[in-house]
Amino acid sequence: MSTTPATSASHRDDGTTTEPRPDAPSARPPRLLPADPTLRRAGLLVLLNALGNGLYFPLGVLYFTRIVGLDATAVGLGMTVAGLVGVAAGVPAGRAADRWGARRVGSWLWGACGVATASYTLVHSYAGFLAAVICGTGLQMASRGVQGAIYADVLPAKTRVEARAYLRTVTNVAMGVGGGFGAIVLQLDTRGAYVTVILINAVTFWAPALMVRRLPVAPHVLERTADRAGATPVDRWRAVRDRPYLTVTVLNAVLAVQYTLAEVGLPLWIVERTEAPRWTAALLAIVNCVLVAVLQVRVARRASQVPSAVRAMGWAGLLLGAACAVYALSAGLSPVWAVLALTAGAVVQVLAEVLSAAGGWTLGYELADARLHGVYQGVFGAGMSAGMMAGPALVTVTAIQHGTTGWAVLGVLFAAAGLAIAPAVRRARRDADWRGDRA
Repeated sequence: MSTTPATSASHRDDGTTTEPRPDAPSARPPRLLPADPTLRRAGLLVLLNALGNGLYFPLGVLYFTRIVGLDATAVGLGMTVAGLVGVAAGVPAGRAADRWGARRVGSWLWGACGVATASYTLVHSYAGFLAAVICGTGLQMASRGVQGAIYADVLPAKTRVEARAYLRTVTNVAMGVGGGFGAIVLQLDTRGAYVTVILINAVTFWAPALMVRRLPVAPHVLERTADRAGATPVDRWRAVRDRPYLTVTVLNAVLAVQYTLAEVGLPLWIVERTEAPRWTAALLAIVNCVLVAVLQVRVARRASQVPSAVRAMGWAGLLLGAACAVYALSAGLSPVWAVLALTAGAVVQVLAEVLSAAGGWTLGYELADARLHGVYQGVFGAGMSAGMMAGPALVTVTAIQHGTTGWAVLGVLFAAAGLAIAPAVRRARRDADWRGDRA
């Protein structure tokens, strides 16, 4: 990467001061140690937060059921309500990022997430659980779109998608490491161990909350801020009425169902419908983590422009359809062949995952109004959250309940969504060209 420094510090409209930072990098960043200091800082921020999340996720539900003593069904219902609140909060959070600055709002949200997470240790009733989990989950989900806006502000536009791929690789590795330590806590199975994990997770929100304010903005953002002086006012809520962008968001949300397909659908399918041993679910999770870490950055380099992103999304839909067909074939096979079929399907799904992730990042940024990245990324992030929330129910009522027929329905849905991206993007680009607000 280029290390040519900017000539002076600058002031942002959110009241923070930016430090000189390198211009847009001209070389590809090494996967493990990028040359851009901003990307290194962002990587550390993501690393800390992902370690805490990976540590907490395996035992969160068990803490409330085994330690606090709440009913499992009631806990699941409360977490669903919290998720709905988080989806609804995504767009207002993005609008706040446009109004007060993405780094400032991100800092507020992560700090509040830490407080809400720490409050889990004080829960002794269902009412207290609802209050804590709605705040914690809602704030965390609302921060997703703001995080996208932060990346739009601090990462050079030309390498932003590749940089996000690097950050996703860091996230996967860190969550895997955190999950390994979480398994040790599950084995201990004591209140003290659970409480320690919760407090550590809270700290991994507070540390990024302090760090994010020090990320310097990219030169293109400073130029856009200067050009905005005296410009015609824009509709700050345009994203929620931008129908072409919303169409792309919905199609991306359909493809996002693949994440809960891997996390929820496959374990249920393995246990209820195949002869494969139960540990196959863990094997597939390891395959996913390893291949995403190996492939994501490489794929992102080839899907960083709108045409290549559209092709990536189309291929992702077709590959997901193929993965569904392979999963369906695993039913009725002997244990060894079932494991082989499921592993083959998981590999195909990983290819679809890295393609759709890279394509989604590119389209989410390039089709947005560059002056309103907060609310646009809030809309895009809310769409992904909604798709992931709907995923468990959709996978259950199709594949798990109806077997091969259900897998066929899912496969057709994925393929159709991927192929529909191309005409939706053409319309969105025509509208962006007409408005003159291309990112």
